[in-house]
Amino acid sequence: MRSITLLMCAGAAALSLAAPAAAAAANPTTGPTAGAAADRGRPGWPAAFGQATLTGFAALPAQTYVPGSEPSGSALGTAPVNGITPPFPGQPVQGFSGIVRRGDGTYEVLSDNGFGNKANSSDFLLRVHHIKPDFRDKSVKVLGGFNLTDPRKLVPFALTRQDRTLTGADFDVESIVRTQDGTYWIGDEFGPYLLHFDRKGRLMDAPVALPGVRAPENPELNGAQPNLASSKGFEGMARGVDGRHLYPLLEGTVAGDPEGTLRMNEFDLRTRSYTGRRWTYRLDSPAHAIGDAVAVDADRFLVIERDNAQGDAAQVKRVYLADRRDRDGDGTLDKTLVADLLNLADPRGLAGAPGTFRFPFQTIEDVAVLDDRTLAVLDDNNFPFSNGRTAGRPDDNEFITVRLARGLQADPRVRR
Repeated sequence: MRSITLLMCAGAAALSLAAPAAAAAANPTTGPTAGAAADRGRPGWPAAFGQATLTGFAALPAQTYVPGSEPSGSALGTAPVNGITPPFPGQPVQGFSGIVRRGDGTYEVLSDNGFGNKANSSDFLLRVHHIKPDFRDKSVKVLGGFNLTDPRKLVPFALTRQDRTLTGADFDVESIVRTQDGTYWIGDEFGPYLLHFDRKGRLMDAPVALPGVRAPENPELNGAQPNLASSKGFEGMARGVDGRHLYPLLEGTVAGDPEGTLRMNEFDLRTRSYTGRRWTYRLDSPAHAIGDAVAVDADRFLVIERDNAQGDAAQVKRVYLADRRDRDGDGTLDKTLVADLLNLADPRGLAGAPGTFRFPFQTIEDVAVLDDRTLAVLDDNNFPFSNGRTAGRPDDNEFITVRLARGLQADPRVRR
């Protein structure tokens, strides 16, 4: 989730840039990303997959709250935002920034820090929601969930609440994986930290910092200079197919690294430490950001890359296949376009009239592999600020499935 200031600016940009951006978005190889997406003419270099197809659409209304939950949004003022006036009567079921596939048609989704930054999210309780999309009636049911807590007092710095329920002023959680023992590892942007929780959302280990990298919100700076921009920590995190490693991916460039490059580190689940191995993902533009990452096999990952615009102004909302074997020898992961989310075929009119479907949200932060040719993709609706679907109306949480033009040849362990 971006800060409130950025979100408001993005909404204004959508109104002023709509016409030219729509034309650019119609062609997935327009602009600076063409080289990354197209066949570069080298023997064996993978070409872009071609147009993907929308196969499922479901939505959870923006104004969905956890039943019986505490009010929230008290630091947002009282001016209406997209027609909704804060504070809110409960905890919004929103901001989906990570997804776990359960294998029974249901999913667990992670809400991020709340309302966009540390200062305004102290009354937002960090939570994992259990949801089930129904593509027949195009709805998403909320089946339950759990809050994230620290009852064992493993966090070494002061928390917002005395009951040690974690809030959006404590951590900005943006990525989640479930490991073979049923516990969860969650990536945070404020440290950035890795956080380990049990099946009930209770912290199991002290936060694990990324050596040598600190964001401005890091509570342990102690006067040191941060070397990562605000809200640019662990936006994506993949679980290795071997079940032994995590691959957290930063959203921003570490100071001193080439502009527009992002570090992907390897974390050993057995030793609870970083291995020292690291790869580089290069954004098509330094103005872009990543939204999520998931493993396809031992060497390849799906990565969502996006611009910061929404609605008709959105030009880049893409899913890339990123290969760490670096066949072209440029020192970065090789990228192949597998799905342009602004140019999905919708011949059956699953989301309206038949034609081309656009997923035009500012932040798209969830991808999961359902089978070798099908992906689940969800937006982070930044409630109540983003209005990429309809101007003046807060975005819903949309859940789509996308069939790729050809198979990923994924390792079967990805879907376990």
